[in-house]
Amino acid sequence: MNDEPASETSPASQHTGQHEDSGHAETEKHEYSGHGGHGDDAGHHDHHAHMVADFRRRFWISLVLTVPILLLSPLIQGILGIEETLQFPGDLVVLWGFSSVVFVYGGWPFLKGIYEELSDWAPGMMTLIAVAITVAYVYSSAVVFGLSGSIFFWELATLIDVMLVGHWIEMRSVMGASKALEELAKLMPQTAHRLTADGDTEEVPLDALQHGDRVLIRPGEKIPADGDVVEGHSSVNEAMLTGESVPVPKEEGNEVIGGSINGEGSLTVEVQKTGEEGYLSQVIDMVQEAQETKSKTQDLANRAAVWLTAIALGGGAVTMFVWSVVMGADVAFALERTVTVMVITCPHALGLAVPLVVAVSTSLSAQNGLLIRDRTAFEAARNLEAVIFDKTGTLTKGRFGVTDTLSFNGMAEEDVLRLAAAVETRSEHPIGKGIVDAVEDPPSVENFNSITGKGIEGRVNGQDVKVVSPGYLREHGFEMTDSGYEELSGQGKTVVFVIVDDELVGAVALADIIREESREAIRTLKDMGIQVMMLTGDNRQVAEWVAGELGLDDYFAEVLPDEKADKVKEVQGRGLVTAMVGDGVNDAPALATADVGIAIGAGTDVAVETADIVLVRNDPRDVTAILKLAQATYNKMVQNLWWAAGYNIFAIPVAAGVLYGWGILFGPAVGAALMSLSTVIVAINARLLTVER
Repeated sequence: MNDEPASETSPASQHTGQHEDSGHAETEKHEYSGHGGHGDDAGHHDHHAHMVADFRRRFWISLVLTVPILLLSPLIQGILGIEETLQFPGDLVVLWGFSSVVFVYGGWPFLKGIYEELSDWAPGMMTLIAVAITVAYVYSSAVVFGLSGSIFFWELATLIDVMLVGHWIEMRSVMGASKALEELAKLMPQTAHRLTADGDTEEVPLDALQHGDRVLIRPGEKIPADGDVVEGHSSVNEAMLTGESVPVPKEEGNEVIGGSINGEGSLTVEVQKTGEEGYLSQVIDMVQEAQETKSKTQDLANRAAVWLTAIALGGGAVTMFVWSVVMGADVAFALERTVTVMVITCPHALGLAVPLVVAVSTSLSAQNGLLIRDRTAFEAARNLEAVIFDKTGTLTKGRFGVTDTLSFNGMAEEDVLRLAAAVETRSEHPIGKGIVDAVEDPPSVENFNSITGKGIEGRVNGQDVKVVSPGYLREHGFEMTDSGYEELSGQGKTVVFVIVDDELVGAVALADIIREESREAIRTLKDMGIQVMMLTGDNRQVAEWVAGELGLDDYFAEVLPDEKADKVKEVQGRGLVTAMVGDGVNDAPALATADVGIAIGAGTDVAVETADIVLVRNDPRDVTAILKLAQATYNKMVQNLWWAAGYNIFAIPVAAGVLYGWGILFGPAVGAALMSLSTVIVAINARLLTVER
């Protein structure tokens, strides 16, 4: 399709998630080729690239032909004082010939567009432009061949030039989203260094890689596929994929993402995902899907365009009638006013206002590890009134950490913790690891021994040290008189006791560590006027402690996975637009039930089918980032819609000639320039969208 109307290129498709978006075209499926391309998307991209090239070619040819049209036009000759120099017998016929080429060749996209729009009973931008240039051409041609009146082929040519360059700009802008996908695809290297059975390496194309293959990534090279590090130590730059600016340390057992850049060390990676299974391919699919999802705001823009079409045609007819019949002006003048009204009312910028913002916001979010799967839900995020977080692994780190240390006999709390850590260095229990992680360089332990079911013991710096449970104290007659233990236990924390040379010297309390990022995220959400709640399967004491630490508005404790969706419905029953934030596994029903489902910390597992939005990093602050982006995106759409349509309030009356008595009059070319200026402003405004964390 060479000359498809630009207004029909805005994303419009049906999302496959749980949010209904009826009446839109079905989303195309795109497959990743494994070579850095994106399967059928290449054809989609080529289609748009052809449209850009077509408008560019038509513009330059029409612009070249406009030069002789201007020089041969009587009005321009009079302004430049070159009538005697350039006038010759048959000059108007030559002018008509050049103008005919521009009208047919340059105006073909609009002439074809009016046929397609009227065939669909959907008059729009192409109808307005086609009517304007047709009326101008037919009238001027009639003047050349004998009708008395004015010739404004020069206005026809400049109008077509301006409209073509405007469409060229629009097409290039719309392609910005596709270019973003191209940039993502370019992250993949073309080849990989695969290890052979005898330990040598062979260079192979990416599509030759299979599950279980081992590849060598040298310093500075791009990682060719998702996999696990089996040998080596390095840091990897994942900024282009996850938005994480700090290089991530990688060693044996860590996952790496295809397309990220290896740092200073060599890594041997066992391939786990190839081609369309890979993280990058999934991201590209999500970006594509989101870009093609029809937004409700786009529906609003389309309805506004229909009204503008009616206003333009009606306004043009009224203008023609008033000037030619009521005011008695000559037909050329009345026709010029009519053409100007229809040109300046063209919803060109209106058709661009929303798609550009959609493309920019989707690309921005993908670059920052905020992946939008459903634009309808994303737009709904700006109206959120409540956010429910899963606790373990979302608000907390999902592992034990030391929260409190108690001393019972005057021993420094730091010494109590160091002695406990010394013994726990030989333990494999999660509690022991939490204690060891809290101490830098703990002392060594000798004669380590496990006390079955009750704790561990060992000799540290010549002292017998035991780290035991409350049950051990009761069995051996130790009295607990410190009220601190009861308080910590009441918070649901796990408390272990430290005995040195048969004397109870202190206690260490542990709990699931609250992320510092959670505190900041919740403060921000509450500042935004959003209620923040927590959902957890933990006991009520633990939930109450975490809720108190974070200042939550409400919490639900001891909730089984299959009950989480009911709790979301309960919050929705309070009349609150609700988001659920979870890991996308046990939380899947709740994510699907919420008005906006947000899967957080998905890492390389971005195909969370029940989530509307996937946050790659395990950082609760990204929830606030996506909500701010949703609000900023909506604001940009509204700004663009107002700019695209609102200026008509001023422009249409001026174009019709209401200020003619004061010497203010817009010609068709000025009207087209104003319209195209609004398009450029809309494009620039969309590009100013940023992600605020």
